[in-house]
Amino acid sequence: MPNIPTNCPACNARMNITELRCSKCDTKVQGVFPMNKLVSLSEEDREFLMTFLRSRGNIKEVQERMGISYPTVKNRLDKLLAALGLLEEVRTISQSEIITALKDGDISAEEAINLLQER
Repeated sequence: MPNIPTNCPACNARMNITELRCSKCDTKVQGVFPMNKLVSLSEEDREFLMTFLRSRGNIKEVQERMGISYPTVKNRLDKLLAALGLLEEVRTISQSEIITALKDGDISAEEAINLLQER
């Protein structure tokens, strides 16, 4: 699905949808319709959201479907929540979350070391 432009190319202001058209009978409805937040997501974020929903929020299943680690899933989820305005700020994974993921076998010792060093 191609990205719909959400910001004006001239002044960068937020754009609105002003016309809807039926593809069958060509009926048109005009007005000012605010842009849905989901429309402005990147292709990567939309793919992650669809995988997360298909997995019914099961992080382990998201890991398997996308081939990414537990901390990466958590960070991508936080990024998505922030993009949708549902999270104040993107947080980094805590030390206790890294240790829990290591204990649960969600990440390798090497991944845990790298994540702890990045903090």
